[in-house]
Amino acid sequence: MTTWPMGELRVTVRPIRTFDDPVLRSVAEPVQDFDRELRRLVKSLTVTMRAGAGRAGLAAPQVGEPVRVVVYSYDGKSGHLVNPRLELSERRITADEACLSAPGVWWPLERSYMVTARGRDMLGKPVTVRALGVLARVLQHEVDHLDGVLFSDHLEATERERFLAAALPG
Repeated sequence: MTTWPMGELRVTVRPIRTFDDPVLRSVAEPVQDFDRELRRLVKSLTVTMRAGAGRAGLAAPQVGEPVRVVVYSYDGKSGHLVNPRLELSERRITADEACLSAPGVWWPLERSYMVTARGRDMLGKPVTVRALGVLARVLQHEVDHLDGVLFSDHLEATERERFLAAALPG
């Protein structure tokens, strides 16, 4: 693990849990305390997300923290949401999707094209993010992680089997 100074906190790039880790199947707990530990977690998630190429989002359960926090960065929009709630558009689109917990595997998946995400920032202030296209997909994907849902759960049974065979070799 690599440690980085970030403002008043030192944060660590954390290992990302893989699809077979049971923590990814647990429903994350709402954040109650907007304190120094939450700020450390948000900054650590951000550093971990940015540590690899092509990373657009990360949820706290993916680093073993069972709380409702996500970070995102795509096409010039970046930030974090604590205790996010999504409002999904009716319009849906299919596109390839990947997950840091199943590295190297992309799969087509239908999702809402547009979302409005509401939550709080790490200081407890209300935040609203309106997103289209890929960023909307990223937010949906990360919030699924908070609910113990993997993107393969959205696939039909035969597609899910093919995906899991590719994602979990051996």
